[in-house]
Amino acid sequence: MPLDPILEKVLEAVPFQLTTEGGPEATRQRFRDVPRPEVHPEVTAEDREIGGPGGPLPIRLYRPADAGTSPLPIVMFFHGGGWVVGDLDTYDGAARVHAAETGALVVAVDYRLAPEHPYPAAVDDVWAATRWVAEHADELGADARRIAVAGDSAGGNLAAVVAQLARDADGPELRFQLLWYPATTWDVTLPSFTENANAPILDTVSVGGFSRWYAGHVDLSNAPATLIPGRAESLAGLAPAYIAVAGHDPLRDDGIRYGELLTAAGVPAEVHNAASLVHGYLGYAGIVPAATEATQRGLAALRAALG
Repeated sequence: MPLDPILEKVLEAVPFQLTTEGGPEATRQRFRDVPRPEVHPEVTAEDREIGGPGGPLPIRLYRPADAGTSPLPIVMFFHGGGWVVGDLDTYDGAARVHAAETGALVVAVDYRLAPEHPYPAAVDDVWAATRWVAEHADELGADARRIAVAGDSAGGNLAAVVAQLARDADGPELRFQLLWYPATTWDVTLPSFTENANAPILDTVSVGGFSRWYAGHVDLSNAPATLIPGRAESLAGLAPAYIAVAGHDPLRDDGIRYGELLTAAGVPAEVHNAASLVHGYLGYAGIVPAATEATQRGLAALRAALG
């Protein structure tokens, strides 16, 4: 399907491409410079620091305006950005949308970034934050029996990894995993890597660059599932999943393949391909109708899973 015409006009007006050109700081600055509209100001946000594997670990707690007094379900939200860019501020809008649309306590995690902190630093941080939130759910006014993980791109990778860690550690038990255009198999022979080699937002050169910054020291022929979740010895017993992919994204077939692997292992998994959209389409929700619709679809599945 052709690129969505409204999205195409937006990209012409505000061009942006994820690239490692100029090094990590230049890459991060370009990402910070992307215009972001304010969304859901009624959602309250509270910054905290918890003890992390590498020192103090910042998190941000988002509560919907109509939270009430009953314990809230929990969504652990892990931002994208190739494990290199992104933080609590650049993903503030995405976290607010998740809170507003699900009625959950959303916990965004400011995990350590590569290349200064390569794999497994990000995994260690998001896993530590997930366990901390589950252990402190009562004081947070939340329900530890209703926890989901969500993340986009690199954050989708981390969410899939945390789902496996939670299963293997006998908890916390997760209700759901919402994976937005995730990196799960690292199989660059999949057709979408060729079809979308020069795609808007993310191309295959950048996929390779971010991957090297994050895990260039790892032998990918024998990589652990905490890096490449699609290579886990078993996917049985994982939380149900919703995997959102985009037609004009090198990672499209990666997410589709992970959905197939989950289904084969007996895990309920729904895959939705937004055929006219690009990697990172969450950032265009509320601006591009097709992106809004695709975002709402995934959030509806998350809301239903959390009850």
